[in-house]
This record gives sequence, C-alpha cells and structure tokens, in this order.
Amino acid sequence: MKEFLFTLLIGVVAGIIDVLPMIKMKLDKYAIISAFTFYLILPFIILNVDLFGLIWWLKGGIVGLALALPTIILVAKEEKNSVPPMALMSILLGTLISIVGHYII
Repeated sequence: MKEFLFTLLIGVVAGIIDVLPMIKMKLDKYAIISAFTFYLILPFIILNVDLFGLIWWLKGGIVGLALALPTIILVAKEEKNSVPPMALMSILLGTLISIVGHYII
C-alpha cells in the first residue's frame, strides 16, 4: 500500500509540473485534465514495466515518449509548434519519474 501511495504521489507531482505552464497559458481545460491524468498514471507504468533489460533511467524517457506519441500526433495536426515541448516534457518527466522511483521506492 505504501508503494501505491508513493507512486500516486509521484504522478500527482509530475502532473502538476506539466499542468502549471498549461494553466498559465490558459489552455483548454480538457487538455489540462488530459495531461494531468497522463502523468498521474505514467509512474504506475514506468515503475512496473521491464523493457528488454534497458537501463532504469533510460526506461522512463522511452516509455513516457512512447505513450505520449498518439496525443502528440493528434496535436500536431492543429499546432505543430506544440510538438517539441510535448515530446520534451514526456521524455524529461518520464526520466524524472524513473529516477525518483528507482531511488525512493
């Protein structure tokens, strides 16, 4: 139960980190809720998947980007300028989730 709550806490923090700039830019509330939900669930996947023996810190960035790709492709249709920040945040926060999970859980 302790691991579940800590993983949930990692997700909440990652979600807040990603959503704060979106709130500041006054983006659509559904986009904000979607991004928060993505990062709320992402730690559960990153910390419980084994990818062909990949190094633990590399796994987070790869899984984060892979799971964000469908959303990135969908957004690219309307706003091509949003693709690099979305990809970068997916890689960065995925890696940070992996690092925090590795050292604390």
